[in-house]
Amino acid sequence: MERIYTTKKGELFLGNFTEVYSEYLKEHYENKIQLIITSPPFPLNNKKRYGNLTGEEYLKWFESFAPIFSSLLKENGSLVIEIGNVWEKNRPVQSLLHLEALMNLVRHPYANLRLIQEFIVYNPSRLPSPAQWVTVNRIRTIDSYTHVWWIAKSDFPKADNRKVLRPYSSSMKNLLKRKKYNSGKRPSEHYIGEKSFLKNNGGSIAHNFFEMKPLDEKREVRLPYNVLSFSNSSSNDYFLKRCRELGIKPHPARMHPGVAAFFIEFLTDENDLVLDPFAGSNTTGYVAEMLNRRWIACELKKEYVEQSKIRFEDPIFAQKEEV
Repeated sequence: MERIYTTKKGELFLGNFTEVYSEYLKEHYENKIQLIITSPPFPLNNKKRYGNLTGEEYLKWFESFAPIFSSLLKENGSLVIEIGNVWEKNRPVQSLLHLEALMNLVRHPYANLRLIQEFIVYNPSRLPSPAQWVTVNRIRTIDSYTHVWWIAKSDFPKADNRKVLRPYSSSMKNLLKRKKYNSGKRPSEHYIGEKSFLKNNGGSIAHNFFEMKPLDEKREVRLPYNVLSFSNSSSNDYFLKRCRELGIKPHPARMHPGVAAFFIEFLTDENDLVLDPFAGSNTTGYVAEMLNRRWIACELKKEYVEQSKIRFEDPIFAQKEEV
């Protein structure tokens, strides 16, 4: 374990997460972390260079973190995990491995965890996969989304969906201008009052579905405001631009900064503590720093730790200090 760098809000450790936990986090941060958010190595059937395990080995590895995560989280803290689908090796059959991993995690007898809600991150621009069955044999469709599991120690973790509103639709904006709509009983048997939708709340409640890029360029994608800001801001291109300039191959499985921003704002307040145990190029730390949260990140591979430093060279941090 080695602390590689610190910032105004956080610190990054090079090393195996279980070692960082036993040598540092266990003593200093038990029951103090508000949010653990991570995109761990996916349980693929063929090993990738970023270090994933396979099969039963992965299940045991994944389950072992349940009591560790639980001990670090505050009683009202949250655990957010992004993970992709898995396919059986050499077969056009989807594996249950990722679902078994979830079940083992939340059913661990000493962790007291439960699944709060599932989210879907849909990216229509993803490359066709699994390639053998999609582009060669043409017998499956493109696997174009990942799961995000929101897990917690209690039924009521800290959360406020008013902090992650999405823009109103055009029809809702018109309704607010007209100050009237068709009220009364609906076919669903819900009763809509005469003033139920006349209050302007600044936006509509977010859905548990993130469409990161539109299928139809003419159609507006109504992601939450903070997801949009991290998706559209040119500052988010800084990391990839610098990697290209320096001839660095960026981490191949980066969490989208907009997704990290959504959960950090939804589930924490400023100066709360956020942890990413499998940080990769440290999207979590970058976003947490931007949103004025304290953070801790751990990463096993030195090449990803080194490239993560680029994120904090982003000129946007200097601009924030000047304001």
